[in-house]
Amino acid sequence: MSNPRDVPYETTHLVRDTCLCLHVQRAARTLSRLFDEALRPVGLTSGQFSLLNALNRPAPPSIAPVAQLLAMDRTTLTAALKPLERDGLVAIAKDPDDRRNRLLSLTGKGRRILASAIPIWRDLHGAIEAGMAGLEPDDLRGALTGLSKAKPTASASA
Repeated sequence: MSNPRDVPYETTHLVRDTCLCLHVQRAARTLSRLFDEALRPVGLTSGQFSLLNALNRPAPPSIAPVAQLLAMDRTTLTAALKPLERDGLVAIAKDPDDRRNRLLSLTGKGRRILASAIPIWRDLHGAIEAGMAGLEPDDLRGALTGLSKAKPTASASA
């Protein structure tokens, strides 16, 4: 006799086949692996590329807007910055207007590495978009952006 708390195997298939979270996670992992491999010759991971790109601004940002852009908490962002700072790609300085804040900027080396990574990103990104048969990349970007800004409406019950 089965336990009344057992989840039917059919439900496992339902989740596997329909769960947006699972499908987005799988796609994100696949994309990360593809970009990690492509960016390896310039010494970056896909996450480091995104972080360097987020710092490529006219004025050095503080940690908060970069964390928000990358959907990271400040502690995770700070940890991700350490190897980039150690390798001389990023500079972290006290904000002269508010000594509690830190300003983040690309160094000359960071700008050069980012510049060398952009053509790699552009080529792979174009190939991935071209391979999205039947799906408009802008529609997917719009849907994902909407999801990333959505607030949960359903409450989970225990």
